[in-house]
Parts: sequence; structure tokens; C-alpha cells
Amino acid sequence: MSSELGTTEKELIENRLKKLEELKQLGVNPYPSKSNRNHMAADVHAKQEQLIKSAEEITVAGKIMARRGHGKLSFVDLFDETGKIQIVVKEGLVEEKSMQIFAEVEVGDFIDATGKVFLTNAGELSIESHSIRVLAKALRPMPDKWNGLKDEELRFRKRYLEFMTSPETRELFVKKAKFWQATRNFMIDHGFLEVETPVLENCAGGADANPFVTHHDALDIDVYLRISTGELWQKRLMVGGFDKTFEIGRQFRNEGISREHFQDYSQMEFYWGYHNYQDSMKLVQSLYQHIAEKAFGTQKFKIAEFDVDLSGTWPTLDYVSAIEDKMGINVLTADENVLRAKLKELHVHFDAADRKGRLTDLLWKQIRKTIAGPVFLINHPVEVSPLAKRKEDDPRLVERFQPIIAGSEMGNGYSELNDPQDQAERFLEQAELREAGDAEAQMHDKDFVEALEYGMPPTSGFGFSERLFSFLADIPARESQMFPLMRPEEKKPVEKK
Repeated sequence: MSSELGTTEKELIENRLKKLEELKQLGVNPYPSKSNRNHMAADVHAKQEQLIKSAEEITVAGKIMARRGHGKLSFVDLFDETGKIQIVVKEGLVEEKSMQIFAEVEVGDFIDATGKVFLTNAGELSIESHSIRVLAKALRPMPDKWNGLKDEELRFRKRYLEFMTSPETRELFVKKAKFWQATRNFMIDHGFLEVETPVLENCAGGADANPFVTHHDALDIDVYLRISTGELWQKRLMVGGFDKTFEIGRQFRNEGISREHFQDYSQMEFYWGYHNYQDSMKLVQSLYQHIAEKAFGTQKFKIAEFDVDLSGTWPTLDYVSAIEDKMGINVLTADENVLRAKLKELHVHFDAADRKGRLTDLLWKQIRKTIAGPVFLINHPVEVSPLAKRKEDDPRLVERFQPIIAGSEMGNGYSELNDPQDQAERFLEQAELREAGDAEAQMHDKDFVEALEYGMPPTSGFGFSERLFSFLADIPARESQMFPLMRPEEKKPVEKK
């Protein structure tokens, strides 16, 4: 037994190992491949009158979360995914072998129990069991219900223990599943085709982000894990004749950890041929409202200090005017020195290699923090949008929109750039930024430019990540991932005897 365990825990584990051996001596397989369950706990509660009246024998299964009583009468709280059902074990009514088995099971073990449904004198719905089977013998004790997983690192490292003891945490991920299912259903109902595009890429494109790098042994080349959910691939699909596509998948960004950001996470992106950003804004508003209703059952949310109501028609906010109103700077005419001076005045950190686009974005972020939303941010400068189409009436700006909710961008959409010469020039500008030290600047994807040269129709694209879910749930980003990435646990040295 590992010396890092405390004495009490060591003794508990040794006792469980002893009970495991006693079960084997009884001829019991403590880890069978199947349960005889034919009813879930919720089913028993829903059909209690019918089950009591019929005196039908049923089998339930789950994890023992509590055990009470001694001698001739015992009570067990058995939990499955749907809830709790009480099992009553009464000496004389239980098969002899089942009674021997029951003597060896304890809190944390998985069992199934067969018997008739009844109400106790206290009015609690229960199953009077005559047969007990072990499904899995737990070798470690359960965490204390009240004083257990308080340490955040331990909770994330052993998230399964939190799921075991916290119905609220399990329910959170039921909501998250509904969140993505609502997204998928909405897109399909609106005529979009779900597609799958590569996760490993020769050129990481479609976003401003620092990629993860890995090695492909068979081809003997370094490749990148994608930083967008197939943006440049879905645009190739538009070139190839598809009109409406979407993808829900994982993407990866080798960036810092914060309340709002992940390193690997799910994102949805759609591309819509023959439409522009204004069409997509209307679709996105309906999509978000649909998701909110299906996953959370409401349009009204309390997110940090913000009260947010997603219903109705969302207003727009002009990017350049917002900065000029708050900062007194017109970012279209101001040079980089003016932007740097303002950022220094605001005590905002920036890198020496940052150019006008990055500096402008840092200024905007200071304003964004104060906006409750929902509102659509529009009319971004071209410097902050290397893949968006320029506006015809003012080529300094692009046809882009971002939903702003609770002080943060909750998605990103464009009228996509389909001029191959303009795209090539912007990729070259981004390549210069990378050479100057900007790890998040975009790579020059020559193959994508060649695809555009075959012609891509007017197209609007949009994407949002699971960060939207964490915001609507008002929880930190890591709380909304089942198993967030952790550093490897440091092992304590084994003491020599």
C-alpha cells in the first residue's frame, strides 16, 4: 500500500480488500459484466402506485451512498443517474446467500437489488429486497459528503468524485449536452449540412492564436492542431459548391488559462454562401435565443455583475465610435505611437512587437468589460480583421460582427473575404507580424489563396465556443469542462523501510 496514504485511509482500504476476498470465498464474482436492472430510480417514483398495486418484482441498480440500521433490519440509499431509491433489507425475507453478500457490501459499492415496491411507515418509497448482487466492489472509501472535495485542484484532478457526490455538477453537464444538441438541431433545421474537417493541419489558420505543434511520424513532418473549427476548410467547401455548412468540434490554442479561456475546447462554426454578415446577425440572434431556452429554460441571466436579457432585437455598437467616445482616439487615423501612449496611460500591458491591429484591440477590450449586452459590435477596422471583407463604402472597415454579452465577445462573424489578391496581401502582412515575434498572427496559407482563385461566392461565416455556455451558467471556464487539463500530479517519494 502506498505510504502517501494516511493511516486511517490505509486501514479502510485494507478492510475493503479483506471484504473483497470474503466475497470471492463465497463464490461471488465482485465484478460481473452485467446487471439485471429493469427499472431506474426515477421510473420507480413515477410509477409507484402501479408498482405497489401490482406487487411486481423489479430490479434496480446503482451506487450505495448511505447505509443505516443493524441486525435484522437495514436501509440502503441506492443512487443511479436518475435519482435515489431506498432498499430495505430484512433478515428472514432475504435469501441466505444474499444476506451473506449484504454483510460484505458498504458505501461506495455498486449493487443491484430485486424485490417489491412499498411505502414504509414513514411514507418513503422503498424496495423490500430479497436478492442482492454485487456489481462492483469499491476499494477506496467515498469522500466525505460535507467536508470532502473543497480543494479546487483536487476537484478537477478527481472530477469523478465530484460527480459522484454532487447532483448539481452532474446536472450542469446535462445542460451542456442540451446546449450543443440545441445548436446542432437549430443549424440542421435551418438547412445547414454538418461536416467534419481536419484537426491536424500543415498550416494553422482561421484565427489569431498560438497553435500546438506535434509530429506526424508516418509523414515525418510537424503539424499543427487546428485553432479554428475548419474555417479555411469550410470556405474551400464553398468553393466546391456547398452553400450551407457547419461543424461542431474540438480546437486547440496554446494560450494562457483564465476564467474565460480554454486550451482545448468545443466550437461551432457555420458558413453560409450567398449571404453577408447582416444575414448572419439575424440568424445568430435566433440561435442564441433558441439555445438559452432549450438548455436553460430562460432568456434572462445573471452573469457576474451583469443582468442579461437575450430576448427581443439586439442593438448594434460601432467599434470606432465606441473607442472614440470613451478614449478620445480615432483608431482609423491615430498612429501606433498614439495608441501605445494611451495604453500606457491606462496601465495596459502590450508587447514591443505589437502593431496597430493588436494595439487597437487592446484599447477596445477596456471598453468591452463594461458592456452588459446583448449587443452586436460592428464596423471593425481592417487591421483587427485579416479575414473579413472590406466595406464598400469605407474600405478601412470590414463587414464583421461580434455578440457582446456580460463584458465579453461571445462569438465572431464576417462577410468572408473572397478576393484572392486581397487575401494574399493580408496573409503577407500577418506573416511579417509572425516574423516580428507575434505568435498569434496568422500563417500564410498559399493553398487557401489558390482555392479562392477558383472563385468563392459571397459567404458569411460565424463561430462561437463553449465559453458561451460557461457564461450563461455563470461559472469559470474550467468548471464547465468535465476533465480540465491539469499538470501531472507530483508523486511523493516512497519511504524506505
